[in-house]
Amino acid sequence: MLDFNAAFATTAPVILEIGCGMGETTAAIAAAQPDKNFIGIEVHTPGVGALFKEIATRELNNLRVIQHDAVEVVRDMIAPASLAGIHVFFPDPWPKKRQHKRRLIQPAFVHELALRLAPGAYIHCATDWEEYALQMLEVLSGETLLQNSSEGFAPRPAYRPQTKFETRGLRLGHGVWDVVFIRKENAATVR
Repeated sequence: MLDFNAAFATTAPVILEIGCGMGETTAAIAAAQPDKNFIGIEVHTPGVGALFKEIATRELNNLRVIQHDAVEVVRDMIAPASLAGIHVFFPDPWPKKRQHKRRLIQPAFVHELALRLAPGAYIHCATDWEEYALQMLEVLSGETLLQNSSEGFAPRPAYRPQTKFETRGLRLGHGVWDVVFIRKENAATVR
């Protein structure tokens, strides 16, 4: 298990970002919220390198990076009820029907994520693929530990800057959908 206090040398709330890409958005969010600590998970080596460069350039002390599979990190390294938030911005949509099983936002993984959220903490997903957005909404709605923060899709929160993938999606005529769910205050932490 990760010891957040040792990793950051502070006791600030921790936000987990899954799939940092090239790190611009992750670094921008961490820079704008110095009162919170951030852990970014990314498997793509060039993305990890780019995020390290962003950390050095911006002199960020509140951002750490893990280069490993997110499912294993969440399952094996993040303690239950320890996160203040989770960001999953523009994950691979795996658009072909036969690929949908590869999508990150699936019921079993969302349950593991929900278990890692402290009561009142949030999970925020965003995509520019409408069909995946509908799946995200359905899967998150089906998790009994979570409740939707909006009626359906949420407006883009001010803390999320427009990402590279979002810009590309808008240029291609895609919409952008945000889904923000909150860990229920009275939800028991059971596996």
